[in-house]
Amino acid sequence: MKNRAMDKGVVRYKRGYAANEKMMEQVLEQSHRANDTEYVDNRDLCNGDIRGSRESTYKKDDTYQLNGVIQSEESGGFSRILGREHYSGLGWTVGLGILSIVLLLAGCLGRGLYYSVDLYPVILIAAGSTLIMIVLFLTVFRPKKASERIPMSLVQGQGNMERMVEIIFRLPGMWRVLLPLAMMTCFGLHAWSGSVSRQGSMDEMLRWNLLALFTLLTAILAARTDGARWLACGWQMAGGLLVLSGILAVCGVLPLPFGVMRTADPEISSAGARLGGLLQYPNAYGAIVGMYALERLTAAARVLARPVPAGRLIAAVLPLMPAQAALLLSESRGAWLATGCAAVAAFALQRRGARLPLLLAMAAPLACAAWLYRQLAAAQLAPAPVPGLLALAGAWAAALLGTLLLCRLWHSGAAKAPRAAALTAIVLAGAAAALMAVASTADRLAAGVGTGVSRLQMWRDALQLWTEAAWLGHGGDTWRNMFRAIQSSPYVGGEVHNGLLDLALDTGMIGILLVAGWFLLTLRSILYFAPQLMPSVLVFGLHGAMDFDWSFTLFWMLFIWLGSWASALKTEAVEGKQLGGREEYKPFRSESRSRARTVFFRSLSTQFSRSTISMRTFFHILQRVTARLIRASAVMIILFWLGGTIWLTSRYAVAELQYRQALTEPDGTSAHKVHLMAAFQSNPNRPDIMISLSRSLPGQEATSLLLNSLSHSPMHPQSYIELGRLAAQFGEGQQAAKYFEQAIALNRYDGIGQSVALYWMEQAARREWKAGYRDRARQTAAAGVQMYERYQLLAEEVEAGDVRNDRRFVIEEHAPGYGESLRRLASASSPPFPPELTKRSS
Repeated sequence: MKNRAMDKGVVRYKRGYAANEKMMEQVLEQSHRANDTEYVDNRDLCNGDIRGSRESTYKKDDTYQLNGVIQSEESGGFSRILGREHYSGLGWTVGLGILSIVLLLAGCLGRGLYYSVDLYPVILIAAGSTLIMIVLFLTVFRPKKASERIPMSLVQGQGNMERMVEIIFRLPGMWRVLLPLAMMTCFGLHAWSGSVSRQGSMDEMLRWNLLALFTLLTAILAARTDGARWLACGWQMAGGLLVLSGILAVCGVLPLPFGVMRTADPEISSAGARLGGLLQYPNAYGAIVGMYALERLTAAARVLARPVPAGRLIAAVLPLMPAQAALLLSESRGAWLATGCAAVAAFALQRRGARLPLLLAMAAPLACAAWLYRQLAAAQLAPAPVPGLLALAGAWAAALLGTLLLCRLWHSGAAKAPRAAALTAIVLAGAAAALMAVASTADRLAAGVGTGVSRLQMWRDALQLWTEAAWLGHGGDTWRNMFRAIQSSPYVGGEVHNGLLDLALDTGMIGILLVAGWFLLTLRSILYFAPQLMPSVLVFGLHGAMDFDWSFTLFWMLFIWLGSWASALKTEAVEGKQLGGREEYKPFRSESRSRARTVFFRSLSTQFSRSTISMRTFFHILQRVTARLIRASAVMIILFWLGGTIWLTSRYAVAELQYRQALTEPDGTSAHKVHLMAAFQSNPNRPDIMISLSRSLPGQEATSLLLNSLSHSPMHPQSYIELGRLAAQFGEGQQAAKYFEQAIALNRYDGIGQSVALYWMEQAARREWKAGYRDRARQTAAAGVQMYERYQLLAEEVEAGDVRNDRRFVIEEHAPGYGESLRRLASASSPPFPPELTKRSS
């Protein structure tokens, strides 16, 4: 017989028990109802009375399935429920998709989120939007049925708080959120326990906080219906924005400040200019457009593998030529190498019949991109707008027509057509590669390999620094704060140009293991379920090991995006198999465990007394209460995490705004001091704010403030310079000498800093001499003479050595005069100089 439909679309299935089992059944029913965990057998809804069958299956045409919940028809009411649930789920999907794409595009427009000042607004958008969505879910959204892709038995009858926790932790791919959270925790512990830069550790903590939020949003989006379409749309929008903005900036159509890097050094650019695009850094820009070009290449190859209309073929290959042209215009040898290796890997992983379409899709766009690169490089990436646009249009049209002809040749009926198409594609690709090599790499290698030698020196110094804290690291911004103290030659390098070394310096082997595990797990998922995305992930890993791409938050966002895209494609494939035929009902693990516990208790009910039953019921209720407390605690932790993120980020953003406003005010004015004080109160960890504020305070207050700054940033040389200046003004020459010695030890290749130290040492000696402390004055002068001699010796070594002097470390103009005055003072018994002889170095 058939079951009657009830309000919730489910019926309980009960068996009769003996009289001595009724009490146990009632207790269990009450406890289950109190905790909303009663067992539901959905098979009863589909196949009638099948109480004795455990191998039965259900048919989807007998019932409707909405968001993973099996429904039954009920006098027209189900259609209304269907419409309400459909539009509710669609609204959440649209909201998640728009928010995720907005965050990704904000990363593109915010210079790749390299600088913290660009990072703060995006964090506020992400955390604020996520907090609003959670609050709406807890207070406003009250669905009567289970959420999408979550079984009814998990969430039926639960409150919104418990339902949200179940949804979050049951979604596929949620493990990815734990990895950025672990990295965030590492930097937070460094900021709390002490590091080379507390501000650097806090900024890195916020950066990984954003990545954790972004991972959470994209994981939820990937689990929603049409999540893969939203992720594909976001990828196309981000890649198209980066590519087209760069190309149009070169053609003079789109004004893009600092989008093109110009240099007269042939070792940096053979054309004298390199395209940096919205990221303003050519190497990182080349890597990102290489990732985008490879994804589009594999997508186009799948289209070219079979006969398709001309319109669809053109749409598939449309982005290839400008993406490859942008890659060439970046003139990044590392990006070229990483993209080439990833393309070879993609070619090797293709089936034999799919390899030739990959070559066909690449050949004509690459040849036309190489020609366009030569034309624009000849004009140093600054052609007149009309000729530049004509060259772009001609190359683009030639790439589309060439690919169309090759495709028609490949799919023609002639026996020799495939071979002719392959040979033509190989010739075009070889010509393009030859043009590219001759245009840039040969010229840059002929000019020298100084940049490569400098990077090798950086890496050697970084490895030596890493051994000092191999497992835990030194905290955020380690290299930027410490490289001046340990560099073996005067190279310029605020970044170590190696993502692995940078992570090792900041978080040690713990961070390396976390990131390596994350990368390998994502690569495994992509290899199994979305192999077309694998070349892009390889570029992310290969080029990140050769440059500082991973310092750009946008790179990690794209990596997360690709992982979520693969997860969404996996979910779509699984659902497609489920919808393609009949499927045996398999309850979730939690439901199986709930039923096993029920059967277990019922089997033991006849063997124990009422007291034993009461004790068992007590522990059962205690377990349920504990589970609810855990869920509530999880929600409170999430809300506290988001609220704390918004509070901390808003304070840092206010500090940045106040500091910028202070820089616009004249020094010494009350408005200048008020803005600096407000910035300091909002963010007391930034050494630049403390130094600027100390210059507007009296001597003792300024000294106390700077000493406090050293507790947050002990490796900041400018703080020691300021302390030495204050000590010299007070006539404390020996104390000033200690501060200046420390500043020079932290930045010995700073010629201006050493010259300033010599000036203030002379001023301190003069003040001590005038105050009658002649012995102290001579000691101060002697310390200054030693500083000058070391300065002079180091400058001679750099000048005589065969190393790059990127920092232009030389003896400053006034330094010899300071050194001579200090020598006379150190050896004289009377003032060896007129009162106003010396003057400060500019």
